[in-house]
Amino acid sequence: MIDPDPSPATDRVLAPGTRVEVRDGFEGHWHRGYVVAGHDEDGYRLRRASDDTLLPRPLPRTSIRRERRTSMWWI
Repeated sequence: MIDPDPSPATDRVLAPGTRVEVRDGFEGHWHRGYVVAGHDEDGYRLRRASDDTLLPRPLPRTSIRRERRTSMWWI
């Protein structure tokens, strides 16, 4: 069983343009490369950052989180 991440976007609204990660429904892994396009009562509308394509359906707040930065202190 995969431990739930304590930081999905459940406590505050993420503004359009915010880079986010999306949790997949198969293994529960987080994937980068998405941007918030908007939000409403159905959830968040996202775009893929690579090609600016709008995803076909809104995602619930529990399936997205603000993109995490990886530390690259050696660069």
